[in-house]
Amino acid sequence: MRERLEQYQVLIYLVTIALGLFLGVAAPGASEWLEVVLWPVLGVLLYATFTQTPLLHLSEAFREPRLLLAAVIGNFVVIPPLVWAILQVAPGDPAILLGIALVLLVPCTDWFITFTHLGGGDTRRAIAFSPISLLLQLALLPLYLWLFFGGEFTLALAGEDVLKAFAGLILVPLILAYLTERWANDDPGRGHLISGLAWLPVPLLAVVVFIIAASQVNTVLDGVGVLFPLLLIFAGFLVVAALLARALAQVFGLPIAEGRVLAFSLGSRNSFVVLPIALALPQGLELAVVVVVFQSLVELVGMAVYLWWIPGRLFPDRPAA
Repeated sequence: MRERLEQYQVLIYLVTIALGLFLGVAAPGASEWLEVVLWPVLGVLLYATFTQTPLLHLSEAFREPRLLLAAVIGNFVVIPPLVWAILQVAPGDPAILLGIALVLLVPCTDWFITFTHLGGGDTRRAIAFSPISLLLQLALLPLYLWLFFGGEFTLALAGEDVLKAFAGLILVPLILAYLTERWANDDPGRGHLISGLAWLPVPLLAVVVFIIAASQVNTVLDGVGVLFPLLLIFAGFLVVAALLARALAQVFGLPIAEGRVLAFSLGSRNSFVVLPIALALPQGLELAVVVVVFQSLVELVGMAVYLWWIPGRLFPDRPAA
């Protein structure tokens, strides 16, 4: 049942966005109480998502150093210059540029594991790399933003609302998720809690995008004109990321299953983590939220294509001798 829910999640998000836009137009006064509901829902969403990241298994990533090195280089050395190049040709609105940078600079840590499994990758290696990826992106994202947008602009982003969002909606859920995993790990009988929390991300994200569409209806409607260029950018990123994974896998001599892990890691981005940051940005940068949400929709469709392309073309099983 949960797999069926994840299978139709794109349709679920599109329906909830449409309903949110309708509510925002029909009852604009609802945005005030919706924004109050948004933050706790987003906090629970991130907590549930982080519990699916195996934070207790950091050491396992070092048992296969070639994949770890390839994934770190791909995500944190190769991808950032690619994002910088994308920003040079993207629509010039600062909010759009910031939204693109936020969402493309951080690799995914949850969907990535699911799609790796479905695509025939080495799920155990994907699970092991996931917490390393999460910690590195949280540490390096401010550096990338400073390099791309300059010190003054980056300092302006580090306002009180953004820092509160980072602490309250990223650090606190991350710590609680770690403690939950520790608690569940102490007794095998408690493992059902982690499994139960795995049901929450899809419905909670549907609630989040509904609230965003309803409370930010004017921003969403104003940003419709940039959706097609963004579609080209995000679809192009998926193609280039997969080809980079193929090249890196050859350089590091990765086996087929680990090459698939690398491809799904480079292709999938962590919109959950940057969404609270985008929502807390100063006035005038609201369009960044639309960019982040739209990227996640494009990515989910792209992952469906990846499930055919990665195991079928880029990293096919070798024929028996």
